[in-house]
Amino acid sequence: MDDHDFMPECELDGYVSRRDFTAAGLGVGGLAALGFSSAEAAVRQVTDKDVTITTPDGTCDAALIAPTSGSWPAVILWPDIVGLRPVKREMAARLAAEGYTVLVPNPFYRSMKAPVFGPDFNFGNPDHRAKAMEYRSKITPEGVAKDTAAFVAFLDKQPSVNKKAKWGTVGYCMGGPMTMQTAAAAPTRIGGAVSFHGGGLVTKGADSPHLLIPKMKAKYHYAVATNDDMQDPEAKNVLKASHEAAKNPADIEVYPGAQHGWTVPGSNVYNKEQAERGWAKMLALYKTSLV
Repeated sequence: MDDHDFMPECELDGYVSRRDFTAAGLGVGGLAALGFSSAEAAVRQVTDKDVTITTPDGTCDAALIAPTSGSWPAVILWPDIVGLRPVKREMAARLAAEGYTVLVPNPFYRSMKAPVFGPDFNFGNPDHRAKAMEYRSKITPEGVAKDTAAFVAFLDKQPSVNKKAKWGTVGYCMGGPMTMQTAAAAPTRIGGAVSFHGGGLVTKGADSPHLLIPKMKAKYHYAVATNDDMQDPEAKNVLKASHEAAKNPADIEVYPGAQHGWTVPGSNVYNKEQAERGWAKMLALYKTSLV
């Protein structure tokens, strides 16, 4: 399943900074509307900085977003086909406010630095699509495994990272299979993983991500788009059977009415209700597995 159209230059609907929260004078009762799980998370300040990470294939530019104090479980957030951009940093900041250090790499660093695509990017445009797929072709399973090792080494050096805790990974669209490659490459470190409308989780190729499941130790939630499931209804069954065979059952859910790309604010298929359900599922998984 390919990625659909996105409008990359947008802000996360419902995310507020500590200053905005305080100025609004909101109480705990209003937190559900903001998407935070607690008053503590709603007022936790975070820092967002650009970083570079040396990998075997070059230099990866990335965003490192973390609470301003303390050490926290790390989460590697793999973006969708539009890559590292403001909305992904906003989503990472919201997650960081819940008590995580979040690394958002530019998955296309082998081609160019972020932002890779401008605000006029349209996956439905043949020229735009061709360029995106050219860059995507340079991201191999072996490359993601090497990237994961480099990211782990980098995060281990960060004072904001709790190295004693298990870490997480989350991926959107093309980032979905990358979470599986990450979890397989670092099974002793990645304790929880989430794929939101992941594309190509199960393929006929010898490098299909689902074949990595026996190497993975992470607890998983696969959030499947309704139209993705319609196009390949057997994929979820293969994932379920593969996880059960590996004695590591996964939570797999087709989100009713949610279309591919539904979790990204500003996309033409954004579904806030179902996006918030997925967000809550992710937080619940991380709470129990990133310890």
